[in-house]
Amino acid sequence: MCNHGYPFRLDFTSTPKLGCPSQSQPDDVLHDAFPLKNYQILLQFEGKTSFGMSVFNLGNAIMGSGILGLAYAMANTGILLFLFLLTAVALLSCYSIHLMLKTSGIVGIRAYEELGYRAFGTPGKMAAGIAITLQNIGAMSSYLYIVKSELPLVIQAFLKADPNSDVWYLNGNYLVVMVSASVILPLALMKQLGYLGYTSGFSLSCMVFFLTAVTYKKFQIPCPFEEFSVNGTDAHLSLNVSDQINGYSNSLVHEENGSHCTPRMFTINSQTAYTIPILAFAFVCHPEVLPIYTELRNPTKKKMQKVSNVSIFVMYSMYFLAALFGYLTFYENVEPELLHTYSRIDPYDTLILCVRVAVLTAVTLTVPIVLFPVRRAIQHMIFPSKSFNWLRHISIALILLMFINMLVIFAPNILGIFGIIGATSAPCLIFIFPAVFYIRIVPREDEPLTSLPKIIALCFTAMGVSFMVMSLSFIFMDWTSGTSRAAGGH
Repeated sequence: MCNHGYPFRLDFTSTPKLGCPSQSQPDDVLHDAFPLKNYQILLQFEGKTSFGMSVFNLGNAIMGSGILGLAYAMANTGILLFLFLLTAVALLSCYSIHLMLKTSGIVGIRAYEELGYRAFGTPGKMAAGIAITLQNIGAMSSYLYIVKSELPLVIQAFLKADPNSDVWYLNGNYLVVMVSASVILPLALMKQLGYLGYTSGFSLSCMVFFLTAVTYKKFQIPCPFEEFSVNGTDAHLSLNVSDQINGYSNSLVHEENGSHCTPRMFTINSQTAYTIPILAFAFVCHPEVLPIYTELRNPTKKKMQKVSNVSIFVMYSMYFLAALFGYLTFYENVEPELLHTYSRIDPYDTLILCVRVAVLTAVTLTVPIVLFPVRRAIQHMIFPSKSFNWLRHISIALILLMFINMLVIFAPNILGIFGIIGATSAPCLIFIFPAVFYIRIVPREDEPLTSLPKIIALCFTAMGVSFMVMSLSFIFMDWTSGTSRAAGGH
């Protein structure tokens, strides 16, 4: 009798054969419990992605609009506390990926939802699918919110248009729908995630440019900074940023007290509750790990773990540097969306306009990649036994984009999206699900519940539950107290 309940296994290094998944199956053999009729389809897309491209793909899945809120997070935690939290979340993310890869290696499953099914049956599959759907819808919403808020400013600056004008091309709601229909939808209709590999590298290069510009601006903008004056617009057009800072007589000096230009190592306030959810949201890449593992050339668990470690380390470095230099530029005056803070100084600055274009390009190209796991989760939950169908493939993408556009148009601001989604679905995908799936799937005869790996996994689960409860409690307390900056404009 089969230990894992599968009537057959697929070995991608040989022809399909009947039998039970072996506990001693080597890591470099990927097998899965899919219908035999899908074997040729799966085999067709095996092992075509290099190590470097896999790092780009996973890095692009990690990197997102969360980087724009990290300077604000640092302002509300202090440099050292932020560094500690960022390091802790990065290490925990690496460990949770290790649990996922070890679990998938035992049963040969390469889909997050199917790991849930293997561990808890249909409820487990539904829980994983719902968490992936919520998480990635939150991510896509935050990306499109940036398009909605930043694209009108870029167009206005290039055309030197009146910001109070009612023309349609300065309306963010119209623009986000146009971008979704003309750019995101065609890319989202591609059949395989691997086809978007080149866009991942280009998207990451745009974020590297963003980091370079933030670093440069730290040494150009003095503290306290002077806000842009509408009355000085004509004079401003002929001056650069440093001239404007020194020359405007009617500019408003934001803070005269030099104490506001001193970095803080530790800070605790009501907004600190948002920090951990933002960081957790920034490192969620778990729904994409197993698909990337599948398409990795000569896949082994060790090789995929190395891909994950390299991707997380690169993103960790970029996150910390972007947060550090953004915070050291504006200190307590940094806004939840960093680029908006630069607009308060000089809305026509050429470099910042180029940065806005780069960020818009990066987040726009990331949306189709994040949409793929959501569509797959919906198919696993609603159409588990159906083969690929173009009509269903297109319809799900259309419905998702329509729903997300409606969410973006009516969402109050980007921080609320980060906080709520990060405090609910992120701890499930990073902490809870990988640990409980590991505990359930790894046979007790190999690792009893009293073994050290499973005790650590139990502690990992408890950490995820505690993190979710505390984060949601702090956020709701912040809202009800009326002090939440997320409730209003910035």
